[in-house]
Amino acid sequence: MHQGQQEVVETAAGPARLTWHPAAAPRLVLALGHGAGGGVEARDLVALAAALPAHGVSVALVEQPWRVAGKKLAPAPKTLDTGWRGLWPALAAPGLPVVAGGRSAGARVACRTAAELGARAVLALSFPLHPPGRPEKSRAEELLGAGVPILVVQGGNDPFGRPAEFPAGGHRLVEVPGADHGFAVPKRGALTQDEALRTITGAAREWTASLG
Repeated sequence: MHQGQQEVVETAAGPARLTWHPAAAPRLVLALGHGAGGGVEARDLVALAAALPAHGVSVALVEQPWRVAGKKLAPAPKTLDTGWRGLWPALAAPGLPVVAGGRSAGARVACRTAAELGARAVLALSFPLHPPGRPEKSRAEELLGAGVPILVVQGGNDPFGRPAEFPAGGHRLVEVPGADHGFAVPKRGALTQDEALRTITGAAREWTASLG
């Protein structure tokens, strides 16, 4: 397996695609799904795929079937979960513990399916705790009910849920100061864009090292 190698996997929701970024001596596989409004080219996913293989974590960027098919709108959560389940055997094929992860809608999928699929842990990037301006529509139960160790990495100005809004629980939360839902930061903010991405990759590197 080489950097950027793609693997098409048939699922009950249609063909999905993995793009592998393997570690030379891997101890974990980290699967990263995209959000409902974009693909695996998201800045945080790209940064993690570039940074973590040097630290023993093989990264698989996961494209859900709707993206592979060129559709513009994500399907219902149940269909997203179906696609993710169908990919799991390919993710587990290297014989290593698999950490489920993703950004936004992808983080929700990872949380909802973690226990049933036997995920080692969940990396939740920009977890959409609620729709913007609708804190009463909380999705906290997905996060709190995952049943595995969770690292949440959240922008300080994420309209889908700022760090202070998250309920107490067994998860660890790392804030990216000033960042929005896509981890973009203001030009005159506390962090530069590169520093924001290093905050994300550094937190993920330390946390995955702690998983053994």
